[in-house]
Amino acid sequence: MDYTYIVKCRDGTLYTGWTNDLEKRIRDHNRKKGAKYTRSRTPVELLYYEAFFTKSEAMKREYEIKQLSARDKWRMILG
Repeated sequence: MDYTYIVKCRDGTLYTGWTNDLEKRIRDHNRKKGAKYTRSRTPVELLYYEAFFTKSEAMKREYEIKQLSARDKWRMILG
């Protein structure tokens, strides 16, 4: 499976990414081995994820989510 996910950073900002190993990716973010954006904003907390059968689906969804405003992302997270 591939995943698109949203984490909340220590400073309250949201980061969206994709991965094929969600648990490892969150660990990597918190070990400051993840994305450059999150390195100075640890710890991060997983708030939301979606599972996909292919990498391209997950990457497409990541792009779609990144086009949303923070307000719309929060609406999606909170359901």
